[in-house]
Amino acid sequence: MHPKRFMDLTAGTALLVLAIPALAVAAAAAALRRRPCGVFAHETRTGLDGRPFTLHTLRVHRFRLDALSWLPHVLRGQMSLVGPAPLAPGSPGEDAPWRRRVRPGLTGLAQVRRGSGLPWDEPLMLDQHYVEHHWIGLDVALILRTPRALYGRRRTSAGTVLV
Repeated sequence: MHPKRFMDLTAGTALLVLAIPALAVAAAAAALRRRPCGVFAHETRTGLDGRPFTLHTLRVHRFRLDALSWLPHVLRGQMSLVGPAPLAPGSPGEDAPWRRRVRPGLTGLAQVRRGSGLPWDEPLMLDQHYVEHHWIGLDVALILRTPRALYGRRRTSAGTVLV
């Protein structure tokens, strides 16, 4: 088994076990609000080798729990913990050959650098850089930086505090 896949399975399982209580509470809260569109969103995304899959996302953006609902996709092998963002078919950059060489991820260079004042096209360049240079050490570093990127405060080059 490839080390990246081994990490996806072991860390993904551990994260899912830890996240289940929070996801269950969030799903129950969403169900109590009786949303007409349901608790989960079902969207087509492009995965490894350009294969489409249905991404099931919990409709709870508070505390950014929605991405944790993607963990079963990691365990099924449709996604990875780290990789380019899962894009819908026809999205800009979705058909890039480099993107099809890896599984889409819950986090990645573009997600960790989001809100840093970079140009709009920077996420595609960061995703491409990740695909061309990824290794297990980079994956571990990105996983460790993701909580701070999601919940911590950062300053842009102009000195603005981002939350």
